Amino acid sequence: MTELLHNFGQFCHSEDKMAEIERRMIAPGFVEEALDSLRRLGKPTAPILARVGLASPVDQPVSAETYGALWLAIAAELDDEFFGMGARPMRSGSFTLLCHSVLHAPTLGQALRRALRFLDVVLDDPRGRLVIRDGLAEIELSDAGSPRSAFAYRTYWIILHGIICWLVGRRIPIRLVDFRCAEPKQGADYRLFFGAPVRFSQAISRLGFDSALLDLPISRSEQALKQFLRGAPANILVRYRYDAGIAAAAVRRRLSQATPAAWSSFTKLAADMRMPPSTLRHRLHDEGQSYAAIKDDIRRDLAVELLLNTSMTIGEIAVQLGYSEPSAFFRAFRKWVGKSPEGFRRDGAEIEDLSVESIDPP
Repeated sequence: MTELLHNFGQFCHSEDKMAEIERRMIAPGFVEEALDSLRRLGKPTAPILARVGLASPVDQPVSAETYGALWLAIAAELDDEFFGMGARPMRSGSFTLLCHSVLHAPTLGQALRRALRFLDVVLDDPRGRLVIRDGLAEIELSDAGSPRSAFAYRTYWIILHGIICWLVGRRIPIRLVDFRCAEPKQGADYRLFFGAPVRFSQAISRLGFDSALLDLPISRSEQALKQFLRGAPANILVRYRYDAGIAAAAVRRRLSQATPAAWSSFTKLAADMRMPPSTLRHRLHDEGQSYAAIKDDIRRDLAVELLLNTSMTIGEIAVQLGYSEPSAFFRAFRKWVGKSPEGFRRDGAEIEDLSVESIDPP
């Protein structure tokens, strides 16, 4: 177990170095889905790809900047910034007007409602609404007919989420993403992109975040908007972040040096990092992270390692992960990957790199 933790700690350290690079890469499946908007109209894709420095087929991840350039090139070709997926085209320049329409809203909640009304007028369908329930602010999308593609819903949410994150100067953590459509073949890419629990074939398409964030004030200037628009859409494709995650990476490295059962309290951890607990908590919050979520992330990865690569019993693994009862570990693991620990071990499945909801051991 000690060797496993050492190797895992080394892995986490190298992963931290690569995280920012990987975070800025877009899966090739999303490139193909964007190109489908041209194919549906019988338009060639090669000239657009050449314009942004890509060749067909695109079988490797591309940078956010390249994907952003592709988005702009397709929008110019179609005169539609929504890839032809709305009931009406989102004419070139609509995104800029949308940003201007929300710039001087006093709070995030009011800005979001304005943005939804703007997109309703421009697209007509799908139509979005803000629903607040159970501590979540949920952006629900309704369609007049059959479900749209996962790519259509993803594009809608990229636009909204990118704008509202920029307005408040921080990343807004996504808590859930539901798709009305069936899971596409690249469903794993969707889960990795959103960094939140993702479900398909649901009754309604929705994206949720903490409703308390709706009260955040907005204080962006016209000059700041000009700078933002110069970098769009590349700067919203990777879930806009106020900080690159320095505090979260430091916490993760320290936690990875010990077994979960031996983890210190948050107060002790902050002291070891030579800062007040309130300062560390604030920095994690600004990065869209929390101590509980980081702990769960490490527990999940260790659980997978132990289940697949050791013969430890479920009870022994639960103890190593800091759970006082195997039943608590069972509930947490099912929440993380949708399977019981026994089922996961039996199937020999490969877990996708999913973000998880925080589940502290009792």
